[in-house]
Amino acid sequence: MLANSAETLPPGHFLIEPYLYDVHSTHTDGFGSRAYVLYGLVENLTVGLIPIVGYNRADDGRSSSRIGWGDVSLQAQYRLTQFHEGSWFPTIAIQLQETLPNGRYDRLGNRPGDGFGSGIYATTLALNSQSYFWLPNGRILRMRFNVSKTFPGNASVHGVSVYGTGEGFRGHARPGNSLFIDASWEYSLTRRWVLALDATYAHSGNTHISGHDVMDPGSALPWPDIRLDSGSSVAFGLAPAIEYSWTPSMGVLLGTRVILGNRNTTSTISPALAFNWVL
Repeated sequence: MLANSAETLPPGHFLIEPYLYDVHSTHTDGFGSRAYVLYGLVENLTVGLIPIVGYNRADDGRSSSRIGWGDVSLQAQYRLTQFHEGSWFPTIAIQLQETLPNGRYDRLGNRPGDGFGSGIYATTLALNSQSYFWLPNGRILRMRFNVSKTFPGNASVHGVSVYGTGEGFRGHARPGNSLFIDASWEYSLTRRWVLALDATYAHSGNTHISGHDVMDPGSALPWPDIRLDSGSSVAFGLAPAIEYSWTPSMGVLLGTRVILGNRNTTSTISPALAFNWVL
């Protein structure tokens, strides 16, 4: 459900895989769609983009005013090795992803739920691996193990924002680097039905916010300095899922991601539905 494949598409073929999900926590729901649109450019190289849309619902009435665009990511993956039956060496690929600050993130006024972006360019480097194991009952267990590191830039912030700033804030936000590790297993019940499980670890560095409160720009007094630090965060997650394939090139996935509350992390439950087509 969460681990990217280490494989690449054959040249000239598309993979289209939209996800529909609800990130549910106490008093809030983050409804969204994330779509993977990937294309096999040449042998061993896949490129694509990942657009996101969302809508936030909050019990306090400060929900989104409309469905909005999130940040868009561009992605390229190059396969270094490929698994062969009888070999212990897995398929390995390197992946580069660049996130573009397309979504709204500041100047949100009385609608903080309209914030779907970060305002930041971010570069993610990942190493993806995949291998297969034939079990005594003749079934196949596929395992993926992926590690990624994200290096974000900084954003100029005005007013109410996704960073928790107020109406009079003028300044900058700089998130820390983040690390994401995902181990996943897929067990083939039949040729069409598969059980899957992801186990994840995420560490995000401190987000530093600095600026001034200029609620009264005509005041002769110095604008008060604002310095905020979120602190680093750690999150562990599990994502069980079941997959069904009508054909070798078309299937559906139904699963739920559970994020366990930890340091500076909110517990969430996120049911998700995904379709995938290889064209």
